[in-house]
Amino acid sequence: MPELPSPIAVVGIGADGWPGLAATSRAALRDAEVVVGGPRQLDLLPQDEVTARRVPWPSPLRPAVPGLLAAHADRRVAVLASGDPMFYGIGRTLAETVGAERLRVLPHPSAVSYACARIGWPLEATEVVSLVGRPLDTLSLALHPGRRLLVLSADAATPAAVAALLTARGYGTARLRVLEKLGHESERQLHGPADGWPHPPGDPLNVIAVDLGDGPRTSLVPGLPDAAYESDGQLTKRHVRAATLAALAPSPGELLWDIGGGSGSIAIEWLRAHRDCQAVTVERDPVRAGRIARNAATLGVPRLRVVTGPAPAALAELPAPDAVFIGGGLTAPGLLDSCWAALRPGGRIVANTVTLESEALLTEWYRRHGGELVKLAVAHAVPVGGFTGWRQAMPVTQWSAVKPETGRTDTARTDTGGTETPQENAS
Repeated sequence: MPELPSPIAVVGIGADGWPGLAATSRAALRDAEVVVGGPRQLDLLPQDEVTARRVPWPSPLRPAVPGLLAAHADRRVAVLASGDPMFYGIGRTLAETVGAERLRVLPHPSAVSYACARIGWPLEATEVVSLVGRPLDTLSLALHPGRRLLVLSADAATPAAVAALLTARGYGTARLRVLEKLGHESERQLHGPADGWPHPPGDPLNVIAVDLGDGPRTSLVPGLPDAAYESDGQLTKRHVRAATLAALAPSPGELLWDIGGGSGSIAIEWLRAHRDCQAVTVERDPVRAGRIARNAATLGVPRLRVVTGPAPAALAELPAPDAVFIGGGLTAPGLLDSCWAALRPGGRIVANTVTLESEALLTEWYRRHGGELVKLAVAHAVPVGGFTGWRQAMPVTQWSAVKPETGRTDTARTDTGGTETPQENAS
């Protein structure tokens, strides 16, 4: 039976370096033949205590991990990580690459733990946003009046960038506290308001504590005000949008195709439902595609992937979706067939239309595959002279269905053929 490879020691290290490590972490580093880490982390190890070969991570890091570990598979390897390796750290990448059973993780207090200890915030009640390797606009999703945030900085310029974004989003009175080199003997704090942040860039190792205070309120549930979107009129309106997202039923980790993106509202609110949701929006008009990207950034989900091109041709190389929304182009030849074929078993499809031609098509798909066919009608109260009356928006026909788990492709709705009269829902 072949000998199993040695476990990879994943050692968390803080700004205090070697003196701050526990005895077990020091022992793992002394025993290693190869130590992999960032140049700054490797420099924290004393030459006389850790005699292993030191290998800095290449850039970009993630694609290089499998090859680097394979090159040292026959040696005792230790990997250095900042703080807790399993909290926004290299530990996740290693577990996904070689399996958690191959790792021996030795955590150090994270920067977030240190920050909460310094300022007296309860860790479980404090939202953490990482800007390491992520767009600055990611922070926008977490902005709510009265909330406290801890922001993991990408570099020394991040505090000023965060202050500028907060000011632009209406949170100029937010109070910032930048905590540098946490755990080191020279750690320090900088204070100030977002509007007119007074400090020049400091140490790149910093965490930003943000007390948001007063600012604009944004709902967590689907159905944001139409005014939240930049639009040329191609926008699924608020009440229909809320009903559409309810039918799509987003769940963490799932992927949505939003076809005929318009202003991107369906994909954007799908992504806002959970940080692990994924979405691709397909829009043939380049001007609208650019507008979708701007809306996604403003509303805190810059991770939205925007594909510019006509459907169904633009769908060919996309990963299989868990849900599909079709907001435009229903009559394009082969579009519904392509979406249904690509949809994962158990996935949901929702299509909206206001035209009779597309309604006829949806009626036929309802006959073939079942699901629900509904008419959504919304009216708004408007002035009528000195009085008030209703202005009816164009009614929207919506078809929604779930693709069978069994692999069957035809779940046609059948009528009973009996003489019973269906009861209307009186609720």
